[in-house]
Amino acid sequence: MAGNLADSITQPINDQLKKITGGSGSSSGSSSGSSSSSAPKKPSIIEFTPEYYAACTIGGMVACGPTHSAVTPLDLVKCRRQVDGHLYKSNMQGWKTILRTQGDSIFTGIGATFIGYSFQGAGKYGFYEFFKKTYSDLVGPKIAHDYKTGVFLAASASAEFLADIALCPWETIKVKTQTTIPPYANSVWDGWQKIVSKEGFGGLYKGLVPLWCRQIPYTMVKFASFENIVERIYIFLGKPKQSYSTLEQTGVSFLGGYIAGIFCAVVSHPADVMVSKINSDKKASESTGQALSRIYKQIGFAGLWNGLPVRIVMIGTLTGFQWLIYDSFKLYVGLPTTGGH
Repeated sequence: MAGNLADSITQPINDQLKKITGGSGSSSGSSSGSSSSSAPKKPSIIEFTPEYYAACTIGGMVACGPTHSAVTPLDLVKCRRQVDGHLYKSNMQGWKTILRTQGDSIFTGIGATFIGYSFQGAGKYGFYEFFKKTYSDLVGPKIAHDYKTGVFLAASASAEFLADIALCPWETIKVKTQTTIPPYANSVWDGWQKIVSKEGFGGLYKGLVPLWCRQIPYTMVKFASFENIVERIYIFLGKPKQSYSTLEQTGVSFLGGYIAGIFCAVVSHPADVMVSKINSDKKASESTGQALSRIYKQIGFAGLWNGLPVRIVMIGTLTGFQWLIYDSFKLYVGLPTTGGH
């Protein structure tokens, strides 16, 4: 499989080189021309094969790890303002304060962010494609078509449930490091060792339930709204997706992703606040439910929306670029973009 996947990923490059050089040049003119023109072009990767799911997994990793890492300075201030709404008056003031503080950095937590969201992106996109096909086959083509949004929601929820198990330890280290001044740990490994030595391995998963509460609705909205938004964009444009260039298709992916990201931010924000609070303020003697109840009494309903405007900008941009990168990768390996079929 690894060899097939490698061939599938590099085949588009070879195809382009052949176009430039006019073919391999080793075959006779008329015979070669006749066979090449009559033979149908085979896709680089066949959909719904192991190679297909592997490519989607790699695409998700490439889309999520770097993009989440790129917004670390914004995420850092957002997390700190969620934990303490009086810490910074604005994002700009927060960044200035961090830059002036010895031992602090606007890129605090970037290592755990990159590792965690690379794993999460791999699982989220790879499993989404797998579950979307599996559930569609399970209910049959008619129901899958008539109730496709339900299939999108079920597939994305299943994918995120599994992806968060891979993300949670790294998210715990990230949030703990970002919300402690000076930072709790000097590196990802330092954070891992400190948490495990103090709280045991389970300490890395103390925020799993709030993480599910944040990420599963987030991903359900992210995928279901994206698929529907992209479909409506192509309906509005008046032509099928295949009639547009790859650049135009990825532009639609970015626009659809940005709009979907705004919805994602609003739906998941209260749980995002609670994830930050739990990872920074949960007592060892408390259950997750007890900690959530205590924290909610402290911050109230209004406190659940601390930092929402910043997160809308962050998640909208993040989601737009993730879909842009993911669909660009799919096109690169010879697959169609997501949605709008």
